[in-house]
Amino acid sequence: MIASGYLILVQGGKILMLRRFHTGYGDGLYSLPAGHVEDKESLLTSTCREAREEIGVRLTPRDLKLVHVMHRSEEDIRMDFFFTTKKSLPAGRQGLNPKNLEPHKADDLRWFPLTKLPKNTVPYIRAAIRSFQKSIIYSEFGW
Repeated sequence: MIASGYLILVQGGKILMLRRFHTGYGDGLYSLPAGHVEDKESLLTSTCREAREEIGVRLTPRDLKLVHVMHRSEEDIRMDFFFTTKKSLPAGRQGLNPKNLEPHKADDLRWFPLTKLPKNTVPYIRAAIRSFQKSIIYSEFGW
């Protein structure tokens, strides 16, 4: 079972999304900052590391709040954990301004209205965001 952490950043009714590029999975589709948990790494630490590596947002495990868990079946069985943060992201504060730090893996970083996600959103990501909006803590996808 593969575990992954995702970051749901919402500001002013908009959600931050990345468009996948040259990754071999879901290329051309929008997703969230995320990544797999590495060996000897906790889920919270992994999610913070991925946020820093992908979008330059520096968070600590204390900054994260679990808002959704998805048990997903694709080629492998996966457990996806979706977090938000109470930490504000004001413009101009060092380390909190999201930017695309992996242009070789994502060719767009943009804020979208929560009520109007891009048509080319990864299907399970769309389902997770909808669950988050409805305060549904657990879902299953792809079974």
